[in-house]
Amino acid sequence: MREVALTRQSTVATSVIETFPEDVSKADKVALLRRADEAARSSGGAIAQVSAGYGDSRRRILVANSDGLLVEDDQVRTRFSVMCVASGDTGLQTGYESLALTVGFELFERYGVEEAAQIAAGRALSKLAARPAPSGIVPIVIKSGTGGILFHEACGHGLEADHIAKDASAYAGKVGQLVASPLVTLVDDGTPADQWGSAAIDDEGRPSQRNVLIEDGVLTDYMWDHLRARKEGRNSSGNGRRQSYQHLPMVRMTNTYLVAGKEDPDEIVAQTPYGVYVAKLGGGQVNTATGDFVFGMTEAFLIENGRITAPLRDANLIGNGPDVLTKVDAVANDFDMCPGTCGKDGQSVPVGCGQATMRVSGITVGGTAGA
Repeated sequence: MREVALTRQSTVATSVIETFPEDVSKADKVALLRRADEAARSSGGAIAQVSAGYGDSRRRILVANSDGLLVEDDQVRTRFSVMCVASGDTGLQTGYESLALTVGFELFERYGVEEAAQIAAGRALSKLAARPAPSGIVPIVIKSGTGGILFHEACGHGLEADHIAKDASAYAGKVGQLVASPLVTLVDDGTPADQWGSAAIDDEGRPSQRNVLIEDGVLTDYMWDHLRARKEGRNSSGNGRRQSYQHLPMVRMTNTYLVAGKEDPDEIVAQTPYGVYVAKLGGGQVNTATGDFVFGMTEAFLIENGRITAPLRDANLIGNGPDVLTKVDAVANDFDMCPGTCGKDGQSVPVGCGQATMRVSGITVGGTAGA
């Protein structure tokens, strides 16, 4: 047996934990749920059901490999979510809001559970008077933060090197080519402080880093884990991730976001005569080989004469990732991020998604009203 001399590597923590969740009593955690329930129900008599959830985790990771690497990380994550159901003449309508960061129990010093509950309740209540969403191709303005999931699904997965190696991506062989609007600079970055997809190292021991995938519309690189990078004679980009020690690492995103632009978000709406304002996107799915996607809109409003007007019922956005990237014609300066969970090949990992308010000149909306 060959002996390997291990060299311990230092790491740079992405978060400083002030209060470890295991040091907080269960009673204090349950109290958060009760406070959220009371706040949501006080938002209106039409709130028929409230579901609140609290979760925290701590992963202590040690990576040692045959290349002599020895490195550690300690990852703490805390999450809180509220879902409300409102009952009215249009039936049952739902609203959802979550808080999630790679921090400890101090999450609740930064954000109030009552506010999260009221946001969730407000979304459910507003849908009781919602109109049917338009159908057909219309301009879409997506509020900051929530639209990051669009880039995660519509093009992020297609930029993972395992899909590239299998020629199962619409972006295979296109490095150096213009693949998006010049307003699009897409980044995957595991280093931002406290974000849901951040960590000091990936699950192969590689330090997290900022990777520019698309710059000013030009495809610059893919995301790499150790195995695919070694085959290409290059370094991993810090994107080797796995759900737990029981799973094999694979290429995965961390925090994927569209870099902010310079426009005012209100001006983007004002310059849109007609369209749909998406305040919150739901889950979606994508065919990485073609880039075709479907996303749910869980909070949306009509734009008429440059103003946000009537709330809309839930509907789908249907399109093609490479096509949508070319139709981004405005990006604001109000960057924000949101947490999520990414599933791939049976494994789930925490990720972050982000963008500033942006406009796409046309996406198919699968509503029931005429556009």
